[in-house]
Amino acid sequence: MSRIDETKDFIPVRIALLTVSDTRDLTQDRSGDVLAERIEAAGHVLADRMIVRDERDQIADQLREWIADPQIDVVLSTGGTGLTGRDVTVEPNVVFGPGVSVADGATIRAFSHLEGASVGEGCEVGPYARLRPGAVLEKGAKVGNFVEMKKAVLGEGAKANHLTYLGDAEVGAGANIGAGTITCNYDGYFKYRTVIGPRAFIGSNSALIAPVKIGADAIVAAGSAVSRDVGDGELRMVRADQMVKPGWADRFHDTMKRKKAAERKD
Repeated sequence: MSRIDETKDFIPVRIALLTVSDTRDLTQDRSGDVLAERIEAAGHVLADRMIVRDERDQIADQLREWIADPQIDVVLSTGGTGLTGRDVTVEPNVVFGPGVSVADGATIRAFSHLEGASVGEGCEVGPYARLRPGAVLEKGAKVGNFVEMKKAVLGEGAKANHLTYLGDAEVGAGANIGAGTITCNYDGYFKYRTVIGPRAFIGSNSALIAPVKIGADAIVAAGSAVSRDVGDGELRMVRADQMVKPGWADRFHDTMKRKKAAERKD
């Protein structure tokens, strides 16, 4: 049974439920009723229900309306969404689109958006995370704020805590993806894969230019743009040499201040 953490001040959660039927008679589609009963049995408050037939524009309009409504915390689209796990914590303003599965003990933090994604046991998502179709989090994996995943697997215990894009990627168990890391998966014509080995450490602000493989236990130094494979246990550092000019900044400031003072006199 899913739950809302009782230590938080945002319970009970208000849920908007959208059930999309096909050409069947509306009275034959009871998936919305069944899910509503489960939600209410879990102690949550059902804010609204809408059952429509194959009317995509109407569905989209209703979703936008619900997402913008401060009185609704969670939007569920039941077209294949499976919140089947037990002891799942869902914070406010989360959107579950079609094709989402969430396993036992997972936490979905506020303002996250999930569609076509699989969240494994004990995983943590968000806040402000986006899981697009094909995103898979294996047991104990974590994606934090402003992380986007698409057609990517985050292995057991791996984490990408902030400001990261993982597209067409496979991340091994226990790997750490630093803030600002992106997989450069598209050249304007084709998509390419990035494979990151178990326990690899990707430093902050790194660009992984696919197709590329990062070996197990490898380290990519912060600020690197990696376009060639990195072997197991290697360090890859791709940076320009640092230029050091003692006193240059002081001279620059003095010059600019004199110029600015001269303009004011004019």
